[in-house]
Amino acid sequence: MTGPGLPRYARNDVGRFRYRRRWTKAQHYRAPKPLRFWPDPKKQVTARGLLRETLFWLRPVMLLAGIIILWPTLDPALIEPPPFLQAAREPVSATFTRCGLGRSWACVIDGDTFKLGDRKIRIIGIDTPETHPSRCAEEARLGELATVKLQQLLNERPFEMVGRIDGMQDRYGRDLRLIRRLNPDGSYQNMAEAMRASGLARRYLGGFKRGWC
Repeated sequence: MTGPGLPRYARNDVGRFRYRRRWTKAQHYRAPKPLRFWPDPKKQVTARGLLRETLFWLRPVMLLAGIIILWPTLDPALIEPPPFLQAAREPVSATFTRCGLGRSWACVIDGDTFKLGDRKIRIIGIDTPETHPSRCAEEARLGELATVKLQQLLNERPFEMVGRIDGMQDRYGRDLRLIRRLNPDGSYQNMAEAMRASGLARRYLGGFKRGWC
C-alpha cells in the first residue's frame, strides 16, 4: 500500500542513489580562490570575459588618471571658482602704491599679491618671480617688473574681486581671489591672463615650480 500520507520508508518507490564525489579540492571546503595574475589556461576565454578582465585591471589605472585630472580642482589657488561656486563680487576702486614704509590703504606686494587694508589678496592661478627674497639677480629683476606690471593693471580702472562661497584662503592666510575688470564691450579682462600674457607670470599648477633664475 502506498500513498502520499505514508512515510517514505513505507513507500514502495525507491529514491535515486546520488553519488557524492570525494572532496579533493580547496573549493570543496569553501576555501578562497587563489589570486591569479594571469588568465587560467583551463578556463575558456570569451570576448565578453576578456573585456571584463581588462576592465577589472584597468580600474586602478582609471582611478589614478581621474585623481591626476581632478587634482588641480582640489587646490583653490590653482583654478578659478566656477560660476555656481562664486561668492558675491567685491568692487574695488583705489589707487595702489608699493607696499613698504609709508604705504597706503591699498598697495602691491609682488606680481601676484596685493593688500587692501589688513587683507592680503593672492591672485588665483599664477606664479610670479619672488621678491621677498629673490634667489638670484635675474629673479629680482623680473620680480620688480612683475610688481610694476600688476600695479599698472590695478590702477587702470576699478575692478572686482570674486572668491568662492566658502571664503577660500591659502595656507598663509591670504584671500584667494579672481581679479577681473569689466570692459566697455561687456567682456572681462582677467588680471591673471594679462600677467601671463606679459611674460612676467606663469600658470600655477601646484607642486614643483620652475625657477626664474
